[in-house]
Amino acid sequence: MPLTHTRDLFAKALKGKYALGAFNVNNMELLQAIIEACEEEKAPVMLQISKGARQYANPVYLKKLIEAAVSLTTIPIAVHLDHGDSFELCRECIDEGFTSVMIDASHEPFEKNVEITKKVVEYAHKHNCVVESELGHLVGAQFDEGEEGGAHSVSGHYTVPEEAVKFVKETGCDSLAVAIGNSHGAYKFKGSQHLDLERLKLIKSALMDAGLGDYPLVLHGASSVPKELAAEINKYGGKLGADTAGVPEADIEVARRTGCTKVNIDTDLRLAMTAAIRKVFAENPKEFDPRKYLGPARSKVKDLVRHKIKDVLCCAGHAFD
Repeated sequence: MPLTHTRDLFAKALKGKYALGAFNVNNMELLQAIIEACEEEKAPVMLQISKGARQYANPVYLKKLIEAAVSLTTIPIAVHLDHGDSFELCRECIDEGFTSVMIDASHEPFEKNVEITKKVVEYAHKHNCVVESELGHLVGAQFDEGEEGGAHSVSGHYTVPEEAVKFVKETGCDSLAVAIGNSHGAYKFKGSQHLDLERLKLIKSALMDAGLGDYPLVLHGASSVPKELAAEINKYGGKLGADTAGVPEADIEVARRTGCTKVNIDTDLRLAMTAAIRKVFAENPKEFDPRKYLGPARSKVKDLVRHKIKDVLCCAGHAFD
């Protein structure tokens, strides 16, 4: 099956009240784990590639890995640029054949965000590509922690429903990432760990009332940072600390039913992979064969992805809707 565009996927997800899993890809093992879980569970999937992943793995390698995945599966697969930080990067990915790109100018003033997003939308739509944008500030490292061009924010502000309507109308973006208490990384909350789900409902209602229909919203920073994964990492030599905190899966389920059609998951994949690798090294300190530690890591990630698509996002079984 060729790469899929997200317009149809989003429409089906909104109708079925499930969400698409958007999983970040950095290497072969992550890609295999994601694709194998989704193929076995018959779930459509979005593969996300960040600016940092392109720098780490090389765009050509990533493209060929994805081509291999597409040739070996039957499920719908969309390829998405995660947190594109410039028009130039978005254009490059569009020209490479990405079916979806995100332009993230949320750090800019509203009007500048509109200007940049509109420019990307105009180019993308001419080349049969869809555009996600972001309004509001998420806490955390926007473009992957430690990357050039990324910045770690310790404060953010929530998306305002009225501004969301104005932004979508002026830019023509196809989906909107909202800030409702979600954040990037493994330390998402201090105190109560919950999303502002009432705000999400207000944003959704405002878009509907403005004649924009059942508009697709996106939840970034949606990893749940499972305590058992953090504990396993620490058990085998890690030092994550006791204050790791993620988005409760119960909140994600409500967000999904409310109209968050795409849910981004990255940190949880990293935690699963790290936990498995640390366990192998702790139990077999003489091990040096990458297959012996990357194999278990791939299996651990696959189990996590299977759980997300079956029990949280509920997109399992919807590949051929």
